[in-house]
Amino acid sequence: MRPLAFVDLETTGATATSDRITEIGIVEVDADGAVREWQQLVNPGTRIPPFIEQLTGISNDMVADAPPFATVAAETLRRLEGRLFIAHNARFDYGFLKNEFKRLGITFRAPVLCTVKLSRTLYPQFHRHNLDSLIERHGLQAEARHRALADAQLIHQFWQKIHVDRSRDEIEAALKKLNARPSLPPHLDAALIDDLPDTPGVYLFYGETSENGQLPLYVGKAKDIRQRVLSHFSADHSSAKEMALAQQVRRIDWIETAGEIGALLKEAKLVKELQPTHNRQLRKNDDLCTWTLIDEGEGWLRPQLASTHDLDFGLSTSCYGLFKNSKEATEVLRALAAEHNLCDVLLGLEKHKPGKPCFGHQIKRCKGACIGKEPYAKHTLRLVGALVRLKLVSWPLAGPAFIREGEEAHLIDGWRYLGTVTHDDEAAELLAAERPPFDRDIYKLLAKYAGKMQALAPARERTTE
Repeated sequence: MRPLAFVDLETTGATATSDRITEIGIVEVDADGAVREWQQLVNPGTRIPPFIEQLTGISNDMVADAPPFATVAAETLRRLEGRLFIAHNARFDYGFLKNEFKRLGITFRAPVLCTVKLSRTLYPQFHRHNLDSLIERHGLQAEARHRALADAQLIHQFWQKIHVDRSRDEIEAALKKLNARPSLPPHLDAALIDDLPDTPGVYLFYGETSENGQLPLYVGKAKDIRQRVLSHFSADHSSAKEMALAQQVRRIDWIETAGEIGALLKEAKLVKELQPTHNRQLRKNDDLCTWTLIDEGEGWLRPQLASTHDLDFGLSTSCYGLFKNSKEATEVLRALAAEHNLCDVLLGLEKHKPGKPCFGHQIKRCKGACIGKEPYAKHTLRLVGALVRLKLVSWPLAGPAFIREGEEAHLIDGWRYLGTVTHDDEAAELLAAERPPFDRDIYKLLAKYAGKMQALAPARERTTE
């Protein structure tokens, strides 16, 4: 039997990149069957939320004098090295430990077995496979639920129970199914599978080397880089696109991020910089224009095209639509004019001839605002109503802002992504640099997260740590 480590952690929350460990419980089982148990409270360096205190029974007072993870890291690593890492919802526990070690500059990797997946494989007739269900189903003895060592002991008990209930062949077949190593294209080193992280980020596929370097084939984003990369190759038998990509790829790189927002921003930025051959979206869109409204007096608002390069998209400027060029913008405005009985002259689509109605009025589409038959204000109300579905989200703040994600801060100004930082000096450099052009894809991405934006404090008050 290979050495095993049954692991459970208690934490301040559910996000491995920002929350921290408060307790570690490990049950070690050696190849000869010898068992050792270890439990350690950990000072997370941050407050434990009240509902977590209530759930786990671990209070802020209990961890106040406990060592930080940096102090117990070596001991934790010693107890896990060379062992099969077994946990319930293993992605959670493994992810937290990987992130804690990463903060110390240590790369932690271990073969992992999830007992939720193992239970589903061995007992498919049951719908629930959480730890409480396993306790009830298999008669496991729980001394203190939601404490690390007690839960690790329960996982060990489940392991012992399946070796009573199921034959060795059934268990081996289940383990083989769960731990089957996915295949990689022949041009890639098989050891890459062990290096791929199971964290958020972006991944880059490169093709053959040329005189200009390796050809960028594809840039993708992922909540779990390892799972997403391997999914490309597991699907190559059923998708012509995936098969072509698998045949061409010669190298895979990746960049880890603190979360999904960072991965989305990094993907959009890299696709525009590298122009990979297999990416069809997120291409460059530098020359964009939008409609704004100019007050001509007496209730008349006239649409005017503006380049996105010149706008800050503030609350004082309403913008409508994003267009590749003036031709596209004008076609959209003409369609709205036809649909909402608007005047081509007042819209600037037709030159005004004093005393003469616009062509739209002659064909009974325009209601006569061009010759005084309809008040300007009434025409303006219809125009604004027609444009409302094209209205862009206004930049909600007076200056630059940031979105906090784990230990990273994404800096934004007027919907322009400046970059991602972890320290004040990096933020100062980005703010001092020339502001990048407005980008439609970045805008669409960031507009969804407008509620998460915080105003950037003045330099003397600012901290991103």
